[in-house]
Amino acid sequence: MRVLIVNGYPRASRANFDRQGVTHPEVLYRRLLERHAPEAESQVFYVADPENPLPDEEALKGLAGVIWTGSDQTIYHDDRPEVARQIALARTLLRLGVPQFGSCWGAQMAAVAAGGRAARNPRGREWGFAKEIALTEAGRDHPLTEGKPPVFQGFEMHLDEVVALPEGAVLLATGAHTRVQALAVEHEGGSFWATQYHPEYDPLEYAKLLAARKAAMVKEGFFPSEEAVLAYARDLEALAERPHDRALRKKLGADATLLDPEIRQREFRNWIVHRVRR
Repeated sequence: MRVLIVNGYPRASRANFDRQGVTHPEVLYRRLLERHAPEAESQVFYVADPENPLPDEEALKGLAGVIWTGSDQTIYHDDRPEVARQIALARTLLRLGVPQFGSCWGAQMAAVAAGGRAARNPRGREWGFAKEIALTEAGRDHPLTEGKPPVFQGFEMHLDEVVALPEGAVLLATGAHTRVQALAVEHEGGSFWATQYHPEYDPLEYAKLLAARKAAMVKEGFFPSEEAVLAYARDLEALAERPHDRALRKKLGADATLLDPEIRQREFRNWIVHRVRR
């Protein structure tokens, strides 16, 4: 069972991850594969690097599935080669019928590749974790969100959002800050299931990401200082060590839907069960 992980970050951003001690997204998704599909063989493709030729169609046809990570690109700037080639790959995979899954950038990719639209969120960055993501009526019956609580929490870090669903898409979960939190796209015989939130993150890994973006957090007015960002990140690290600490959970506003990996990773598991192992 061969799975391709498509890393949407350009080389410079990946180098910045290394400098700041942030775990690369393909590593996080490989952990999910080890947990939910230990028999899978994964390969990483750095799609934003223009010198890497896109895989040929014969190679893509042999894949059991494709995973899209987050990215710091803006998908509506599709005149940029590093963005255009990603959309082209997603469209090819839809046409070939290779099941796709993604988070954050992946949700926007799922919509845009099938003819939808994404734009900058007028409410600004959504970060930390959404306190109340709610399943839609369709989401309560869809295999992607099977077994998910009606209302749950999810890790977030994005400036953009899906603003128009394409034909053949179903809205599965929604939130106050970002309307499209989970969607399933069926297009040209292919499927792309995705979440705007990050099932691949846990409190420890998210703390690393937040600390790395401390300057942006202060600049955008979420914290008074970089030290305040780091203090919040330290609380997340403590929560990772003591997930049942009631006082810490109350302080951060986190509940079991965020902290229990069985609940947090349910969408990815469901994709493996219903699309990859078919």
